[in-house]
Amino acid sequence: MANPFQDQFLKAGLTNKTKVEKAKRKQRKNTNQKNRNEIDQLNEDQKRLLAEGEKKAAKDRQLNEHKHQQSKQNEIAAQIKQLIEMNSIEPKGDAEPEIFQFDHDGKIKQIDLDSRGRTQLISGVLCVALLGEKYHLISRRVADKVSERDTSYIVLANSMDASEAAEDDEYADFPVPDDLVW
Repeated sequence: MANPFQDQFLKAGLTNKTKVEKAKRKQRKNTNQKNRNEIDQLNEDQKRLLAEGEKKAAKDRQLNEHKHQQSKQNEIAAQIKQLIEMNSIEPKGDAEPEIFQFDHDGKIKQIDLDSRGRTQLISGVLCVALLGEKYHLISRRVADKVSERDTSYIVLANSMDASEAAEDDEYADFPVPDDLVW
């Protein structure tokens, strides 16, 4: 027997073997119950830690997505700035510049142009783009590229009629052969 007090009580006749076995079973049951409660407590702590970890992971994913969106917007803004700056057309000063007025956000704005630039702007060959506080003249092709990325940069883009487009086509005198195979 492992418990010396139980042995002494048995020898003295104060208890019998069945009571000792019953006491051992009760003690084992209490110990097992105590261990189960500790395991349940550990499981609850683990569940809580897992839930906190999942919440943190979801928050991190959302933050990363926001950073990715922000970097993408910055990249698009840089592309637009580069397109406008590199393709900006300065009016030629061969004659006295004419003032061309247009509406932007309910206010009348003006830009100095020569007569050729004015007719191209009216016909839709040229467009006006806003970069910062300055208005730039850009070609229709560049304006279309800018509009694909963000339409808010294009201030004035007149539509071209098919007849006017044919008149301004630089390659109208060079037709493409019908038998050309790509």
